[in-house]
Amino acid sequence: MKTAIVILNWNGKSLLERFMPSVLKYSEDADIYVADNASTDDSVSYIKTHFPSVNIIQNSSNGGYAKGYNDALKHIQADIYCLLNSDVEVTEHWLPPILEIFNKQPQTAIVQPKIKALNRKTHFEYAGAAGGYIDKYGYPYCRGRIFNTIEEDKGQYDDVAEIFWASGACFFIRKDVFNTLKGFDESFFAHMEEIDLCWRAFNYGYSIKYVGASTVYHLGGGTLKNTSPKKTYLNFKNSLFTLTKNAFGNIFLLVFTRLVLDGVAGLMFLFQLKFSHILAIIKAHFSYYFNLNKLLKIRKNQKKRKDYYQKTSIVWAYYVNRYKIF
Repeated sequence: MKTAIVILNWNGKSLLERFMPSVLKYSEDADIYVADNASTDDSVSYIKTHFPSVNIIQNSSNGGYAKGYNDALKHIQADIYCLLNSDVEVTEHWLPPILEIFNKQPQTAIVQPKIKALNRKTHFEYAGAAGGYIDKYGYPYCRGRIFNTIEEDKGQYDDVAEIFWASGACFFIRKDVFNTLKGFDESFFAHMEEIDLCWRAFNYGYSIKYVGASTVYHLGGGTLKNTSPKKTYLNFKNSLFTLTKNAFGNIFLLVFTRLVLDGVAGLMFLFQLKFSHILAIIKAHFSYYFNLNKLLKIRKNQKKRKDYYQKTSIVWAYYVNRYKIF
């Protein structure tokens, strides 16, 4: 199968300089692309000068992760897309275990490798770890990372496992599935768009896998830090969007419960004197109300499957029952 590694870039010359060499060194069987989101630095000229074998696609605007990839992938002919963050270091033999899964399992549509922290290589990385799940109220968590508790890699996830969502930091998907699902939801801009896409794939009956024999290292926070109020806004807004569009059952009861839990999160930010994050949650809720009618129309025409979550509430399990690892 023909594989294309596509790295989305926005003013990321320093990241390309640091991480592109490992991609070129260990990805000899794939075509490599940089999809540039209308950068204002000299990223594009730098790639042309220093990495002439890399293909460049120049998007006309910065539409974030979702639109950036939607626009770029229209121009790429491949059987498998690998959407790779610009701050990821890949390792030797990272591709064959994943491509083997695609070759042997036709129903597997999306795959994620083991994602570890570049600055703490003994541990998993926040954004994806060993594969993602979601709870009843739309809160994502991972094998190897629940909220801010991150596990050390002791070989406990050196397996091939069925997961619910794959991390956008290193996200493999069949081209025909990406097109069937009509790509990412561009209203997300960034954060959780991969979870929304995976949920839609799940609702269509596709399988999503984690492959522990493939390892990459993610720097994280290359675009938005975890402490950024904008990231808080996007995560809370997009989580509500995802839940409303895709969840099975009584959506109004689910969303009401989720809004209450978001309020509890706001109180936690209050105790921490993080007022900008409280405002971000309020802003996220108003954006949700403004878009609710549109989301319900999408929901009406979208397939839905039950049994999408692994636990009743990861919030309850983590904060009340004190379960800190998967």
